[in-house]
Amino acid sequence: MSSSTKLSNSVKALCYLANTGKPSNSFEISIKTGINASKLRKLLSLLCKNKIVKSNKGAFGGFSLKKNADEIHLQEIYCAIEDRKVFDLHSSAETKNNSFYDSEINNYFLNLFENIQIEIEDKMRKITLTEILKTIKNNK
Repeated sequence: MSSSTKLSNSVKALCYLANTGKPSNSFEISIKTGINASKLRKLLSLLCKNKIVKSNKGAFGGFSLKKNADEIHLQEIYCAIEDRKVFDLHSSAETKNNSFYDSEINNYFLNLFENIQIEIEDKMRKITLTEILKTIKNNK
C-alpha cells in the first residue's frame, strides 16, 4: 500500500471513530469506510502502538480514539504508520556508472528532499483531525 493510501485510510478510520464517539470493531469500520479489513487492522494496530487509538476487548469493545480529535495532528498519524520519509532517494549502489554526476546529483536531491520533508512535516503538524473533519463537513 502506498504512503498516500495508508495515510488516507488511516485518516478515514480516525474520522469515523471521532464521529461515532463509541468503540467500533474493525469489521464495522471497514464497512463504513470502504477500507479493506485486513489492511485496516494493520493500520489500527500501528495507531494503537503509537497511542493514537486504543483497543478494548469484550462484547462492547473495539477501537476508539485515545486522544481528542483536536490533539491528533496529521504528522503524528503519518509517523505512526510509516517507517520512511515522504521522499526517499534510493542508493546509487546499483548504478554501474559511478561518475562525479551520480554522487553530486544524489547529494543535490538528498538535500532538496530533506528540506522539503521538513516543510511537509511542519505543515502536517498544523493540521488536526478536527480541522479535517470540519473541512469535510463544510464541503458537503
